[in-house]
Amino acid sequence: MIQFILKTLFKVSFDPIFNNSYTSIPTVKKEEIFAEKHLKITLFILILASFSGFSQGTKKLVWEENFDGYALNTTNWNYTTGDGCPDLCGFGNNERQIYREENIAVEDGNLVITAVKVGDAYYSGKIDTKEKREFKYGTFEIRAKVPGGQGIWPAIWMLGTTIDEIGWPDCGEIDIMEFVGRQPDTLHTTLHSPSHYGATASTQVTPIKNITDAFHVFKIDWDENAITFSIDGKKVFAYAPEEKNDNNYPFKHPFYFLLNMAVGGNFGGPEVNDSIFPRTYYIDYIKVYQ
Repeated sequence: MIQFILKTLFKVSFDPIFNNSYTSIPTVKKEEIFAEKHLKITLFILILASFSGFSQGTKKLVWEENFDGYALNTTNWNYTTGDGCPDLCGFGNNERQIYREENIAVEDGNLVITAVKVGDAYYSGKIDTKEKREFKYGTFEIRAKVPGGQGIWPAIWMLGTTIDEIGWPDCGEIDIMEFVGRQPDTLHTTLHSPSHYGATASTQVTPIKNITDAFHVFKIDWDENAITFSIDGKKVFAYAPEEKNDNNYPFKHPFYFLLNMAVGGNFGGPEVNDSIFPRTYYIDYIKVYQ
């Protein structure tokens, strides 16, 4: 099948690659044959790589957000504004930022979230896909670059769509990535459930040297039996309780994405180094395979 595809696309014979025979080109020198074979092998590898970009094993790409254009696509995303008051001041974590739309931008194929300090106030950005892009099970891959600095708290996370009916933590929370500037070179991956939440959540701390210098790829594989976390292709944490119920595995219904950068708070702070601002958090893409 692969030979047929390659022959059809490139109008060339790939027989020498697969059967190591030179009889079909009797007048060409061996050096030229080897050069031609190497070129064909390279093309073969490139085509295989292009196919792998659209699938993860038997899963298919079902949604891809590349943050193209010059503005946030509100078909997919909602803005969060304010400080959480009056319902949940400080967003339940004593966070110090006020969220504004103007702290969210789309530039050069990235989502850009910028935290700033103006006078005595901190401002940042937060978006989510609630009621627009919600998913149950699959492989979720996000490429992002976090900023450093005491008091900064960028995150990639998901909440259960049942949050308005049953509340948190009963709805479940999947923290694909959290970084706090007071802990340089350290990433957190965490699950919150009724049986384990807040300070007792199921979590893994992963050291990554010079993490703020480059983009990294964060991934989870999630099904009815387990959730596995990976960073840059390396598995760092797996959660698979032997006996599952609504208390320890509320991860059997759709979830939606949240992207934000908090300032201060119980986890990100409490102290904030005011000299670091502005700080910028970049998200390159999100891919969902099912």
